[in-house]
Amino acid sequence: MKIIDGGITAPRDFMAQGVCAQIKNHTKKDVGLIYSKFPCSAAGVFTTNKVKAACVDLSSVHLSDGQAQAIIVNSGNANACTGIQGFADAQLMADYCADLLHIPPRDVVVASTGVIGVQMPIVQITKGILEVCHSLSDYGSAPFAEAIMTTDLVAKEIAVEIELQGIPVRIAGVAKGSGMIHPNMATMLAFITTDAAVSSDCLKQLIKESADISYNMISVDRDTSTNDMAVIIANGQAGNQLIKDSDSDAYKFFKGALDFVNTTLAKKIARDGEGAKHLIEIKVINAANEKTARMIARSISTSNLTKAAVFGSDANWGRILAAAGYSGADFNPYLVDIYLGEEKVAEDGMGLQFNEAQAKEALEKDTVEITLDLKTGPYQATAWGCDLTYEYVRINADYRS
Repeated sequence: MKIIDGGITAPRDFMAQGVCAQIKNHTKKDVGLIYSKFPCSAAGVFTTNKVKAACVDLSSVHLSDGQAQAIIVNSGNANACTGIQGFADAQLMADYCADLLHIPPRDVVVASTGVIGVQMPIVQITKGILEVCHSLSDYGSAPFAEAIMTTDLVAKEIAVEIELQGIPVRIAGVAKGSGMIHPNMATMLAFITTDAAVSSDCLKQLIKESADISYNMISVDRDTSTNDMAVIIANGQAGNQLIKDSDSDAYKFFKGALDFVNTTLAKKIARDGEGAKHLIEIKVINAANEKTARMIARSISTSNLTKAAVFGSDANWGRILAAAGYSGADFNPYLVDIYLGEEKVAEDGMGLQFNEAQAKEALEKDTVEITLDLKTGPYQATAWGCDLTYEYVRINADYRS
């Protein structure tokens, strides 16, 4: 596998673009489109929040047949908690985009992100859809990535190439996410394109399995959004033999590359958490089972006290063990060793003399590594989060302004 340029349009016969429709301000791009020149098999996973945006309900229906050809996205307005009018606006976005692209409306996935509870400025959005459809480009990944950003400080893109059955296959992804980041599901937007030939049934399994170890293992602020989705579309233009068996070597090899793409994007989201200074990587090793490892890693990633300690470079390992303790996982706390970077700060669930300077140095790195060794089995899991800073409060105190 090699990382390549091109972003979301690196796979064959995909185009994209982003334009400014002035939804929230007059300069930032805020309407984006991904388009395949050929129909695609498709699948997605969506937020588990009971309060769902209109685009989530609509796109769930559109993807139920396992097909799509375009993804239209706006930022600046979530179209959530907007009632019947909100759903009508989401449907209008799909219908208008489909008409301009000469494809069925059902083959358009709709996504929105931004302020909740405000009706869509549909006139501006339709003008944006018209412009973005007429300006699609083979090199439109970067403007699309900008168009879906809200409080993100950096765009999040990745593209890779693998050889599948001796044929070059490309997988690419783009995501947005900075706040309201919490597992289940995935508390962000992510869109994956590939020119591999993959059945829709396999795509459904692939995106769920991959999201579980990537987007569902990140947390910024314990808030699960109303608009989260991760969608994959595959147009088959690489020419490989159709992947239709989840037990096949081709499926497993493709999944490895897809997991890399999604994990890379997930880590970029966590690192770009609102106001964050550090990415936190929590590894739970030697657990009795994978469920235990995942529960503990995720619990620590969401601990505000741990996140604040990282911000202050305070080697307060007790907060880490406490977060493991309230995770709901079944483990023996009297066996646990804790490391900050390579510095062991606790052994068998108790404190020990450690090098404070080394621990502080580990906490000051761009990526802070926390490891818990449960010493009870062969399983492990990794979760990602970020530190909690004063800037996070400032950003979210005046988000609507």
